[in-house]
Amino acid sequence: MKGMANMMKQAQKLQARMLKLQDELAEKTVESSAGGGMVKVVANGSQRIVSIQLEKEVVDPEDIEMLQDLVLAAVNDALEKSHQMVAEAMGKLTGGMNIPGI
Repeated sequence: MKGMANMMKQAQKLQARMLKLQDELAEKTVESSAGGGMVKVVANGSQRIVSIQLEKEVVDPEDIEMLQDLVLAAVNDALEKSHQMVAEAMGKLTGGMNIPGI
């Protein structure tokens, strides 16, 4: 029974560290760009888009599809970078254990 209590304490400590790490990651950001830097997107560790910056030259009323494609590419890349940042941080915290839902 003592082993089970110890395991529960360890699980609670891990959970507390994970919550703290999630808060820290929410403050960290990653940046992505498309179109040679004409579209820039910043995402945080909570997989939220923080900002989108468009250069004037990329806004062409005659070619809205290109702008949409560039924004979509930059957003998807920023979210992927954010996901990788979180996965690496969680992997360090869990020692590489594959814990479902994390």
